[in-house]
Amino acid sequence: MLTPNGSSGRNSARFGKADYASLNRPFDSSISHKVERAQNKRIYTAQIRLIYASAVFAAAFLAIALRLVDLTIFQESSEIDLRTSVSAPITYGRSNITDRNGQILATSLSTASLYTNPKEILDVDETATKLAQVLPDLNRQALKAKLSEPKSFIWIKRNLTPEQHYKVHMLGLPGLNFQREERRVYPLGSMYSHVVGLTDLDSKGVSGIEKTFDGNLRKGGDDLQLSLDTRVQSILHEELRRTVREFNARGAAGLVLDANTGEVIAMVSLPDFDPHEFSKSSQDARFNRITLGVYEMGSTFKIFNTAMALDSGKVKISDSFDATHPIKIGRFEISDFHPENRWLNVAEVFEHSSNIGSAKMALTAGINEQKSFLQRLGLFNPATIELPEIGKPMLPRQWTEVTAMTVSYGYGISVTPLQLARAVAGVVNGGVLPELTLLKRPANAPLPGVRVMSETTSKQMRELLRLVVMKGTGQKADVGGYYVGGKTGTAEKSGAGGYAEKKLLSSFIGTFPTVDPKYVILAMIDEPVANKASFGFATGGWVAAPAVNRVIARMAPLLGYPPLDRKEDFMAKDRLVNNSPQNNANSLRKEAVYETQ
Repeated sequence: MLTPNGSSGRNSARFGKADYASLNRPFDSSISHKVERAQNKRIYTAQIRLIYASAVFAAAFLAIALRLVDLTIFQESSEIDLRTSVSAPITYGRSNITDRNGQILATSLSTASLYTNPKEILDVDETATKLAQVLPDLNRQALKAKLSEPKSFIWIKRNLTPEQHYKVHMLGLPGLNFQREERRVYPLGSMYSHVVGLTDLDSKGVSGIEKTFDGNLRKGGDDLQLSLDTRVQSILHEELRRTVREFNARGAAGLVLDANTGEVIAMVSLPDFDPHEFSKSSQDARFNRITLGVYEMGSTFKIFNTAMALDSGKVKISDSFDATHPIKIGRFEISDFHPENRWLNVAEVFEHSSNIGSAKMALTAGINEQKSFLQRLGLFNPATIELPEIGKPMLPRQWTEVTAMTVSYGYGISVTPLQLARAVAGVVNGGVLPELTLLKRPANAPLPGVRVMSETTSKQMRELLRLVVMKGTGQKADVGGYYVGGKTGTAEKSGAGGYAEKKLLSSFIGTFPTVDPKYVILAMIDEPVANKASFGFATGGWVAAPAVNRVIARMAPLLGYPPLDRKEDFMAKDRLVNNSPQNNANSLRKEAVYETQ
């Protein structure tokens, strides 16, 4: 039997009367509307929540995007200087300094510096201990005391290495922060320390070229190109260090100068220092002997005395002076180191470096002539060059006849080695005193300078300088094929108790090629100690002249000057000393051959 809904009879028993009644009751539409409204409300609420969530995520992504743009584009110009309360703002992009061939001498690298707000440190002892472990140069106790100070900002360590930066970062200590800074780097270390100089922690120039051109370098832009040649600088640096070791000297100084342009090609002062560890250097190492030190330069001053006498017209090359006996002045006397005990002409006075002959030559020319000539050579005023470390010459208080005599052989007046080299350049280059510079001069640029003597006098002086190297005290400076000329100098250093015989300043200043000088080379050794190889001598001829020899032999081929493969065919002494018609004719013939090479 079928039930009204088509089910079996057994199932029909589950329906009661009430159920049939409800099925037959009319449908209530209000219930449907309530259900629909509830569903719509839930959908609307979900939509609102979704919109809010989307807005939040969009804002978050927008903030992240803006931060990335700020970091990559605007950070360098808009970054807040976290040190405004303790120092000036940081400037990035300091220009490079290069040598004349483009070799980088100073450049800048971006580094991280570690700072903190002590109030943000949770555990001072833990922080100090862990920092001291990864930064061993920090003292734990000192750091702990520093972190306990009631300050809102302190530097912990400036200019971290990448490895140090990583190790500190991995500590994960609260309160530690990093500031991007700039560190000045000097790839060649101590080789240029006195010339290039250095900057402080805030990238501000404090010495050398870095200080002189600090404003321009801070602006960034093109490299600052110097006149220095790293190849020559390296040679000079090495040979001076070798000489200091060989003679157990206190220090040394050297210079290579372009005799015509006034460009400094190399400048060395020893001892020197590592600009990356300036605080560890001594005061002596920081002292630039070339530009800041003033010294009595001894017999190298005979170059100027002889040039002065000849240029004055009061002394001729053939004139002779009595050097048979020392000159007595009260309880003092002027004597020769290697006395000839005879009359000497001008060439022989210069060749044998006679103090007696030089003194009498100075008196013949006159005090006023001597003072005027030395002043024209720039020896009365500080040298003008692009360095802040410049020494002031020490001049005699009164210029008497005794003063004139002692100045003639380099005592009683003190100048810097830089002044000496410049003056020698003016003597040998045709008589024009060049303007010194540490910047590379443009090719074919007009050369500034002032005439200080006649070309004739300059030519005579070149021949005399060559004579000293061929026959006189400078023979150890001779380099085959390069026609080196020069003059030795050995001066006793003065002190509180007078002059010290065993504390010498031994030097040699030379030029090559003497027929048309291109370079002036100076080597000065401070307090050398004689040894067996020098037969007990510590004079300029035994100590400084060999150093100049090695410098010229190594640098000349690099600068485009191959040695001339021929025998010596010019003897300056022939023309300067002998006066017979036949000898004069021979010397003129030899001179002509010499000047065509």
